[in-house]
Amino acid sequence: MTRIDGHTYLIGLMAYPIRHSMSPTMHNTAFEALNLNFVYLAFDVPEEKLKDGVAAIRTLEMRGSNVSMPNKQAIIPYLDKLDISAELNQAVNTVVNDHGILTGYTTDGVGFVTDLKKKGHEVAGKKMVLIGAGGAGTPIATQSALDGLSEIRIFNRHDGRFGHAQETVDIINQKTNCQASLTDLADQGALQEALAWADIFCDATGVGMKPLEDQSLVTDPTWFKKDLVVYDTVYAPRETKLMTIAKNAGVAHVYNGLGMMIEQGAAAFRLWTGQNMPIDLVQTAIEQKDQQ
Repeated sequence: MTRIDGHTYLIGLMAYPIRHSMSPTMHNTAFEALNLNFVYLAFDVPEEKLKDGVAAIRTLEMRGSNVSMPNKQAIIPYLDKLDISAELNQAVNTVVNDHGILTGYTTDGVGFVTDLKKKGHEVAGKKMVLIGAGGAGTPIATQSALDGLSEIRIFNRHDGRFGHAQETVDIINQKTNCQASLTDLADQGALQEALAWADIFCDATGVGMKPLEDQSLVTDPTWFKKDLVVYDTVYAPRETKLMTIAKNAGVAHVYNGLGMMIEQGAAAFRLWTGQNMPIDLVQTAIEQKDQQ
């Protein structure tokens, strides 16, 4: 942090809760390694304060900000433009400020697919069950479909976002070669059947992180087959209740969302700086932070 001076640009992270985030460690490590005059800070910004938070990006001439739950969709009315990725997903996780013009992007889907690929799992030709069609689930679904996923079954609570989930399914069916369907999460029989059918299972909800760290949307270990890939987008805690249940069921490939977080962060980093994040160095810094 000794590089901070009167010319340092600020980049933020606006979500709630967010003090657990590893994003400041990730980006500040990369800025220092590349000798870039930026600093990255996390801000607890609930949805009711989001309008003021976006105004601060302009007022403070911040280079931009990341956005996480519950603000990924709520931020859209306060931005000037959306990249095609954000427009397709109707969700934003990265804001870039170009001289007062705020553009929203989404890099979550790329982060998910890239992380799975690095772990040895291609989405092309596979079948996926996805719980959640919000700010994380929507880009995961659309990007996976664009990258060759053969079929996806999305489960979502029949709440105010169910209509948005149906729109996502319609877009996937119309604009990709992937077959998509939507089911009410309350239909547990359908979820059990889908897990037996799937190659990949992703929970893209906030269940498993504080204050829901003792909860899982799948509680019966017999629902998991051993060759299923189980991916929880939550990364704090490192092992969620869902992951524990899957491991106890003998599932060999169980992952948290840390890799997705790093890869989506690397994509955002390029948008802000035009440079590639030193991912290996960042991974080491995060592991060291975990040990403190």
